[in-house]
Amino acid sequence: MASKDYYDILGVQKSATQDEIKKAYRQKAKQYHPDSNQGNEKEAEAKFKEVSEAYSVLSDEGKRAQYDRFGADAVNGNGYAGYGAGGYGAGGFDFSGFNGGFDIDLEDIIGSMFGGGFGGYKQAAKNGPVKGSDIRYNMKLTFEEAVFGVKKEISITRNESCATCNGTGSKTGEKVTCDKCGGKGKIQSVQNTIMGTFSTVKVCDKCNGEGKIIKEPCETCAGIGTVRKAKKVEINIPAGIDDGQAIALQGQGDVGKRGGQNGDLFIVVSILPHKIFKRKGRDIYFETKIPFVKAVLGGPIKIPTLEGEMNFDIPEGTQPDTIFTVRNKGVPYRNSRGNLEFKVQIEIPKKLSDKQRELLEQYAISCSEEVTTKKKGFFGK
Repeated sequence: MASKDYYDILGVQKSATQDEIKKAYRQKAKQYHPDSNQGNEKEAEAKFKEVSEAYSVLSDEGKRAQYDRFGADAVNGNGYAGYGAGGYGAGGFDFSGFNGGFDIDLEDIIGSMFGGGFGGYKQAAKNGPVKGSDIRYNMKLTFEEAVFGVKKEISITRNESCATCNGTGSKTGEKVTCDKCGGKGKIQSVQNTIMGTFSTVKVCDKCNGEGKIIKEPCETCAGIGTVRKAKKVEINIPAGIDDGQAIALQGQGDVGKRGGQNGDLFIVVSILPHKIFKRKGRDIYFETKIPFVKAVLGGPIKIPTLEGEMNFDIPEGTQPDTIFTVRNKGVPYRNSRGNLEFKVQIEIPKKLSDKQRELLEQYAISCSEEVTTKKKGFFGK
C-alpha cells in the first residue's frame, strides 16, 4: 500500500485543489463504474476501488496531510482507506460489519457523496414524473417584421398523449409485474471477489424502473403511450426582436411522462438582411450619396425610412463621411424607439461641360488656387 500514489491514481498534481480532486474523482468513478464496463467488470471493479480509496484520503485535509508526510501506511491503519482495519469502503465508507459481504447500489453511493449525483447517477426515483422534451423551431423574419413585430402561424410535430389509451400504453389499462426484475424496478448483479461479495444495482431496462409492464399494448401507440401529431401554433413576435433571440412557449413541447410537465417550444429567430438598412442594437443605419453642389451649398434631400421617404436638410459645407441622426425612426423598444443614422458620401462629377469647368476655374482663381486649363482639340476649336 505504501507504494501507491494517490495523486497519480486520480491523475492530479500534488498541488491540486479540493475542487480539482473532486472533479477528477467524478470522472474516474464514472469511467470505471461496472455498468460502463460490461464484459470487463473485474478490472473495472478494481480500478473503481482504487480511485475511491485515493479520493477518501485526498478529499480529507487531515488525512491528506498525513499521507503527504508519512505515506499510505499512515492512513491505512486508521480505516480511512483500503484494506486495513475497518475494511474497504467506496469513498471512505466502512462496510466491514457485513460479515464478508455487502450489497451496494453504486448510484446511491455516488449520489449521496455529491448531493444529487452526476452524469446518469441521480437519487431521484427512476419511475417518477419526467418532463417532456423541448422543441426548437427556427423562424426567419424580414427586417421590417423584426422591427415592428408580426403574428405568425407555424406548424410543428410533437409527441402527444395517445387518446386511445389515455397515455397509458395499455389496451386494457392493465399492467403486470415485470418478469425481469420481479417488480423491484432494479436488477442486481453479484460478483465474488477477494473482499467478499460485491453486488451492483441498476435500473431494469425492461420496465424502466417501474416494476410493471403492459400486459396488452395499445394498438394505436404500440404501447408507447404517445403519438406524433402535427399542430398549428400562433406566435406573436414582439417588436424589436433581435437576430438569434428566442421566444419560449411553455408547455407547447412534447408531452411529459408519468404525469410530468410538457416540454417547451422555443422559437429561435434569424433576421434576413435588408437591401438598404443595417441594424445596430436599437438604431438603424445606412449610407447614401449626395451631389457635390448639395454638399457645398446645402439643401433638402430625400432619405429612406422604414415608413417611407422623408425630407432632410443637409447643411452647407458638409464633409464626406459625415453622420446625421434622425431621432425616433429606429427600432421600437418598450415605449420609445431608437434612432435612424446615415452617413453621406460626396458624388464628384466625372464629366463637366465647358461652362461648368469655366465656372469652377473662376471659383478656384477666386480662392487663389492654381488652375490648369484643359486645352481644346482641333474639332473643339
